[in-house]
Amino acid sequence: MSDGERAVGRRRAAGRRPAEGQRPEGPEPAAVQPPEDPPPTEGPPPPEGPPAPEGSPPPEAPPPAAEPSADDPFAAHRRLLFGTAYRLLGSVADTEDVLQDAWLAWHRTDRAAVRNPRAYLVRTVTNLSLNRLTSARATRERYVGPWLPEPLLTSPDVADGAELTETVSTAMLVVLETLSPVERAVFVLREAFGFTHAEIAGFLDRPEPTVRQIARRARGHVESRRPRFDADPGRRAEVTTRFLAAAAGGDLNAVLELLAPDVVAWSDGGGVVSAARRPLYGPDHVGRWVLGVLRKPVSAGVRLRAATVNGQPGILIDQGGTVIGSMSYDLADGLVRHLHIQLNPAKLRGLQAPAPEEGVR
Repeated sequence: MSDGERAVGRRRAAGRRPAEGQRPEGPEPAAVQPPEDPPPTEGPPPPEGPPAPEGSPPPEAPPPAAEPSADDPFAAHRRLLFGTAYRLLGSVADTEDVLQDAWLAWHRTDRAAVRNPRAYLVRTVTNLSLNRLTSARATRERYVGPWLPEPLLTSPDVADGAELTETVSTAMLVVLETLSPVERAVFVLREAFGFTHAEIAGFLDRPEPTVRQIARRARGHVESRRPRFDADPGRRAEVTTRFLAAAAGGDLNAVLELLAPDVVAWSDGGGVVSAARRPLYGPDHVGRWVLGVLRKPVSAGVRLRAATVNGQPGILIDQGGTVIGSMSYDLADGLVRHLHIQLNPAKLRGLQAPAPEEGVR
């Protein structure tokens, strides 16, 4: 896990994420640079008194808040907390904000009264994420063009198992957008991290039988919408290499050979940068659009390079040493069937430095 992600929960409260764009009607799927210091401890106001005499030395600054030690439960479980919030929100920026708020709440807590710090922290992060997700849904309804989750640059060993990797993939995050906030929380906690129904009931303050019903409903909903794709990493790496070569050479035929007959592409520009406002269907349409964008004058100096995005092989779009977008895709029968292109500058924080998302139990 990178130092950038380890510092996520310690980001200062200033600098919240700006509001996202607006979305017209239409059928759409549903530079990480955190500071190094933890948030300051809020202390009591300084005592009032007469002003210091002229010429006296300035008062000493209060000592900074102590940074969590390696044995601090928040530090010990930060990967789990990040993984939980990111799967619930699909946003690196919102995840950072949630972990910031959770850190502040943990800092103010009487820890002697907390019997199970891990459960307490997961409960805190889950409920903070639910509050943020509920308010974010209204904003996403007005989003300009397709809404896609924020991509996360990860290390190749992002997860210890295929199931955990799948729950952080772009395709799965898009499917999770179709769940209600509570369904999404129950599904993520149960399917991604293996919490028991009793534990989840405690996190959400709901009866265990109710949680079991929600879990069954959410799992059935996801199963009916979960795309069936090839998971072979070797084949994905091969497709990435061939796509990079074809795109660099502007070879339309070579690109078309990699696209499935029913390929669909979504591009998210957030109304800020040029992107297709609606999904693109069919290999010819998708291939010509991708190469057309790369040929535009505004794309001069753009370089495509392979990277691991959301736990799977993907592509970073680089211009002048700055990441300006990413591509992630899903394969069916060895061909690209779904292509997700993230171009919105407000959603590229997670692509600035590797952030291994290793939220395993």
